[in-house]
Amino acid sequence: MPGMDQELPPFTFGRALAFHPSADWYFLVGALLLAGLYLFGVVRLWRRGDKWPVGRVVAWMLGVVTMLLVTCTGLAQYGMVLLSAHMMQHMVLSMLTPILLLLGGPVTLALRTLRPAAKGRRGPRELLVALLHSRYLKVVSHPAFTIPLFIASLYGLYFTPIFDYLMKSTWGHQLMMVHFLAVGLLFFWPIMGVDPGPHRPGYVMRILELFMGMPFHAFFGVAVMMASNLLVTTFAHPAASLGVNPLSDQHLAGGLAWAFSEIPSTVVLIALTFQWAKSEERQSRRKDRAADRNGDQELEAYNAYLARLGQRPAG
Repeated sequence: MPGMDQELPPFTFGRALAFHPSADWYFLVGALLLAGLYLFGVVRLWRRGDKWPVGRVVAWMLGVVTMLLVTCTGLAQYGMVLLSAHMMQHMVLSMLTPILLLLGGPVTLALRTLRPAAKGRRGPRELLVALLHSRYLKVVSHPAFTIPLFIASLYGLYFTPIFDYLMKSTWGHQLMMVHFLAVGLLFFWPIMGVDPGPHRPGYVMRILELFMGMPFHAFFGVAVMMASNLLVTTFAHPAASLGVNPLSDQHLAGGLAWAFSEIPSTVVLIALTFQWAKSEERQSRRKDRAADRNGDQELEAYNAYLARLGQRPAG
C-alpha cells in the first residue's frame, strides 16, 4: 500500500499539520478556487453597494482552511498509515468543514452575484435555479436519503471490506475524502444551511433531524474505541518508526469519532438558535408593518366617513 514504505516519524500534531502541498494537490487547487470565487462574488456585491455579512465570509474561509489542514499537510501522509490520522481527516471533512462552508451561504451569494441571461437563454444563474428546483435535488436533500447515507458512511465503510479495498491505493483514499465532504454537505444542508433548498422544514424538525443521526455517530465512536480486535487490516502493521500499537491507535480513532459527535452538534444547535431568533424577529417586523398598514387604512376609511358626513345637508 502506498505510504507504508515511508519512514515517517512518530505522529505529533506539529508534524501532521506541517504544510505539504503534494499530499492531496487537487484539494489545494479546489480550496484555492473555492476561496477565490467566493471572495470575487463578495467584492462584486460590495462594489455595487450591496451588503454581505462579514460573518459569512469568515465562516466560508474557515471552512476552506479546515479542509486544507487535513488534506494538504502531513496529516494526509499519516492518514495513509494510521487509523487515528485517517479518522481525524474523516471527522473534519464530514462534520466540521461542511458546517462552516454552509454557514457561508455560497448558493445565495451566487444567486445574487450572477447576472440573469438574455431572454430565451439559460446562463449559469438559470441553471443553478433549475438545479435547486430539480427532482434530483429534492431526493438527495431529503432526510430519508441523507440520514441513512450519513450512517452508512460510517458503518458500511469501516465494518466491511470496502475500507481495506479502497485503501489499497492513494486514489481510493482520496476518493474517500471527497465522499466524506460530500456526505457532510448533504447531511447538514437541510438542517442548518442558510441557502435556499427544496427541503426546508421548521426549526424543531431540523433539530430532530440532527439528533436522528448523531446518536448513531456517537455509538460508532464508542464501538471503535471499545473494540478488542482490529476492525481493518490496512493499519495492522504500522512502520516501526511510528512507534504505534495498532490497537491503541484504533482506540484513539474511536475517541476522536466520539468527540466529534459532540462538537458539531453544539455548533449546529448554536447556529440554529440564532437563525430561529432572526426568523422570529423578521416575522415580528412583517406583522408590525402589516398591522401599521391596516391601521392606516382603517384611519383613512374613518376620516373618509367623517368627511362624507360633513358633506351631507343639515336636517
